[in-house]
Amino acid sequence: MIGCTAATVVTLGYAGLCAAQPFARCERCQATGWRTTKVLRRRKDCRRCKTTGYRARRGVRAYNHLRRLHRDIHS
Repeated sequence: MIGCTAATVVTLGYAGLCAAQPFARCERCQATGWRTTKVLRRRKDCRRCKTTGYRARRGVRAYNHLRRLHRDIHS
């Protein structure tokens, strides 16, 4: 019972975080939008965040995917 309640609280908390702040800092480029290559140490655009420095959270991506599926099925 306590484990189920704790899981519900964590899930609702993460859903609230995704609603309030759908984008998080990109971990790969540390929110700069570019990375340095390992060999020549030259700058290269970050492909994970597409040079914005921010990426969508996993919960937001899952929600968008499910919303797209629902729209495609019912249209």
